[in-house]
Amino acid sequence: MKKVIPWGLIALACVLLAAGVLTGEHTVIWRKAVNICMECIGLG
Repeated sequence: MKKVIPWGLIALACVLLAAGVLTGEHTVIWRKAVNICMECIGLG
């Protein structure tokens, strides 16, 4: 049982990661990260 829970969580993370990529969320997150970074160094 102790080995099942970590593998189940890894599988769930992979499914959620794939769902995010398929819906295009990675581009939204990347754009937000770039904007925050630009604001921190004073370029945006």
